[in-house]
Amino acid sequence: MRTSHSGHAAAPGRGRLSVVIGAGGTGGHIYPGLALADALRRAVPGAVISFVGTERGLETRLIPDAGYRLHTVDMIPFDPSLGARRYLLPAALMRSGAQCRTILREQGAQVAVGMGGYPSAPVIVGARMAGLPSLIHESNAVPGRANRFAARLTSNIAVAFDRSRAHLPGGERAYTTGMPIAAALAALDRTALRDEARRALGVPAGARMILFNGGSLGAARLTEAAAGLAERWRGRDDVHLLIKTGPAALAETRARLASTGGDAIARAVPYLDRMDLSYAAADLVVCRAGSATVAELASTGVPAVLVPYPHAPGDHQTHNARVLSDAGAGLLLPDAETTADRLAALVGPLLADPARLAAMSGAADPGPHARAAALLAERVLRLTPTTPHLEYA
Repeated sequence: MRTSHSGHAAAPGRGRLSVVIGAGGTGGHIYPGLALADALRRAVPGAVISFVGTERGLETRLIPDAGYRLHTVDMIPFDPSLGARRYLLPAALMRSGAQCRTILREQGAQVAVGMGGYPSAPVIVGARMAGLPSLIHESNAVPGRANRFAARLTSNIAVAFDRSRAHLPGGERAYTTGMPIAAALAALDRTALRDEARRALGVPAGARMILFNGGSLGAARLTEAAAGLAERWRGRDDVHLLIKTGPAALAETRARLASTGGDAIARAVPYLDRMDLSYAAADLVVCRAGSATVAELASTGVPAVLVPYPHAPGDHQTHNARVLSDAGAGLLLPDAETTADRLAALVGPLLADPARLAAMSGAADPGPHARAAALLAERVLRLTPTTPHLEYA
């Protein structure tokens, strides 16, 4: 059954820009969708922007909390691990597509946008049913199943990374916008914010900070390795570890740090609400290689050790990570090798070599990521016949 979660979005009105964005599942699809929504509102004040997702993902919290209305539909993942349930996918896609067609009509939408991930595919199907223009954005270096399908239903394709073109139907027509990131990160000056950030995060004076970031829900492998590293280095006063665990592992991690003495140099938190502060304070990031994280690192120039999630479809996180490692801005560390001992051997010399960290930071290619939200908003506006086209410098 279709339901709605209310943010603070205005009701659609006659002649007013109305866009429906499909984004859900993980933060890697939701946060870029929110960045696009914010850019559309900056470009067209009063625009009505709403989202489509499911009841399963982080969208049920993140999207209403950001002030946008969320419509939920009945959709299942494009996932072979579903076993026999995968044969229900065509029926689920048609049903949820019909639900999206109704949502688009109710919202008076002029255009539909799919940000990738299985919750966004029905939006593109619904737009096709309703005869509305649509656009998809592919965030990963290797596209997921949902966008490979959706690319056959629209001629409007945007990509975060050039290398994903070869893997999409119609990819030769794709426009590289980069990955939409939050405005605070797009404009981040790490040097100017560094002192404030380190005070806000409680980093001791003179200590080098390592940020462990496992993505929207945390990563057990990174949290385990970070806690072990904190125990190993507990007698040091020149390092500080900030560990984003996700809510599920927070209590266990804090208890382990307290019992081993690791809490002398490490702090575990469930979320990082101010990524601008986290990146400004960090000397090095150890993280998964989701597309949003890779784009943020490329844009902000934070040196990184990238640990791709090994079960990502098409191993796309490894391909994402190579965007940075090939440029010399990051190091790629396989998940199976990510232990406290391995990290100590890898990270210790890095922290002791400021010149190498600076070289890694300088090797990061910001590309279009800082402007991606505005660039993608412009592509969306070009599909709306009643909205003035805007050119972004």
